Amino acid sequence: MKKQISLPIALVLFAAIFAVMFTSLVYIKVEPHIPLLACLILLSAVGALFGASWKTLEKGMFNGIIAGLQPIMILLTVGLVIASWMLSGTVPTLLFYGMDIIQPEWFAVSALLITVIVSSFTGSSFTTVGTVGVALMGIGHVLGVNPALAAGAVVSGACFGDKMSPLSDSTNFAPGVVGVNMFEHIRHMMWTTVPAFILTAIAFFVLGGKGTGATNFEEIQQIQSVLSNEFPIHAVTLISPIVVLVLAFRKLPIIPILLAGVVVSIAVSFFLVPDLTVQKVMSVMQNGLQTETGNATVDSIVNKGGLLSMMWSISLVLIALGLGGVIQALGLFDLLFGAVKNTAQKAGKLIATTLASSVGINLLAGEMYLSILLPGQALKDAYVKSGVPLKNLSRTVEDGGTLVNPLVPWSVSGAFFASTLGVSVIDYIPYALFLWLSPMFTLLLAYTGWSIGQKKSQTDKGEHEAA
Repeated sequence: MKKQISLPIALVLFAAIFAVMFTSLVYIKVEPHIPLLACLILLSAVGALFGASWKTLEKGMFNGIIAGLQPIMILLTVGLVIASWMLSGTVPTLLFYGMDIIQPEWFAVSALLITVIVSSFTGSSFTTVGTVGVALMGIGHVLGVNPALAAGAVVSGACFGDKMSPLSDSTNFAPGVVGVNMFEHIRHMMWTTVPAFILTAIAFFVLGGKGTGATNFEEIQQIQSVLSNEFPIHAVTLISPIVVLVLAFRKLPIIPILLAGVVVSIAVSFFLVPDLTVQKVMSVMQNGLQTETGNATVDSIVNKGGLLSMMWSISLVLIALGLGGVIQALGLFDLLFGAVKNTAQKAGKLIATTLASSVGINLLAGEMYLSILLPGQALKDAYVKSGVPLKNLSRTVEDGGTLVNPLVPWSVSGAFFASTLGVSVIDYIPYALFLWLSPMFTLLLAYTGWSIGQKKSQTDKGEHEAA
């Protein structure tokens, strides 16, 4: 660029992006795609005014999108999983028996515990939400549970494993960026995770299944009757999710795991579904299941999945990643970190700065890995100089990166969860308790000094000796 953008201008641009998105989603109540695209155009125009060439801006967009190709491929694969599990009867079977086992007053805490177990075994919130999460939302719908409450419970449990499981990408990525042993990182995260999870479980225990009013026993029986007549309700349909769990536990890559689940599910479909054709299978994989059972509730639950169902999320993610790429290409993140990394010396201020940086990157770029990578790299030296153990840095970027990403409507996780669960991010935010309680405990521990283990820095020693 011919002219360098100054920090005040960068802050104004960041504030403008946030204001546009907040106003559009909360007050105007529109989909986030066009407002986010407007922010991308605005930022590109400002960059051009400061002398950035189109090639620079275009390269920034492409680099941002390339960084997010893996999550996009996961989104497409999850769409196939949902479609195949509907076709084979996996989700209908889970619905059929889930309505007998889960009671409305215990739904929220049950959904939380089930998704915690699944996400801990798979290490993936996407896999958990796209599989068992879809089934739980269907059960909640039948039982008359508030959809926002159900989604909040599912997302909270799914992100527990994404944060804590040794199989999770982010759980390996955060300590890897900082240079901390993964198991030390997990142990240190218990300080924020355990109290946040306990409070979340208590809240869901109290909330139970409050919502639109419980469905009566006759309606549940009618829905179960429709499911048994229209779909194969059989233990064989559960082979695919078992395969997914086993392969995930063996630490195989996530996309081959999901594809294996799709293949197994399709094989089961040919075994259980009468008159199934290859043409029908391909149509379902493309468009999702499209059937009329005569019961509106069942139709609304099972007519999901397919590649096309993911395009809402993918188009939003592409725009968000492009925006993040332009921000990086213009050097705005570097400006921000250059301003803050030498100003925070005390542990509380340093951790608060780290958390704000991770949250800010999530709000601006919508990309979880960037929200871990950039603060982790930029602020590492500040932690060393201040004598604050690096495990606090890895824990903070995990709490502010992994857990905050699903709370941003235009983020990769937020877009996927909203489209898959059928509940907007704005609606489930109040109930996704675990996701915002953990960062709150991060700040509490930072300013109280509990679990920090800060050593005296050279500056502190000098001041003490002078005194």
